[in-house]
Amino acid sequence: MGNFAEEVSSTFKSEHHKAFFNLKYTSSYLSSIIDVVFTKSNISSQQYNVLRILRGAKKAIKVSSVKERMIEKSPNTTRLMDKLVSKNLIIRSRREEDRRAVYVEITELGLDLIDEIKVDDDLLELDKISTEEAFELNRILDKIR
Repeated sequence: MGNFAEEVSSTFKSEHHKAFFNLKYTSSYLSSIIDVVFTKSNISSQQYNVLRILRGAKKAIKVSSVKERMIEKSPNTTRLMDKLVSKNLIIRSRREEDRRAVYVEITELGLDLIDEIKVDDDLLELDKISTEEAFELNRILDKIR
């Protein structure tokens, strides 16, 4: 990857306009890299995200909490979790104190799978930027949101 405008053979009406499309382009580029890893493990990036959330929770949490924490929001969270349940990567349950709420928890098989998937800086090509640059990039992205 090099100069974005040259790669897409385009000009932009402003640097802000160029930055927006550069972010979209880079996001798509990074997604294509990581999707190869997930495909080998027979899961999607959204399923991986759910597993990461549940691993971090260390206990059963409400499905609504998972939805709130997801990086890529999904209108099909129920279907997404159905697939994880069918693969025995998570389990669903209800609690007596609130029968309406559905809880989900990662299984040992889910923990094993997420441990096998190595998502590190060099895979994501983020080793090309320094820690200071990563900090600044995070600051700028947080400011945009």
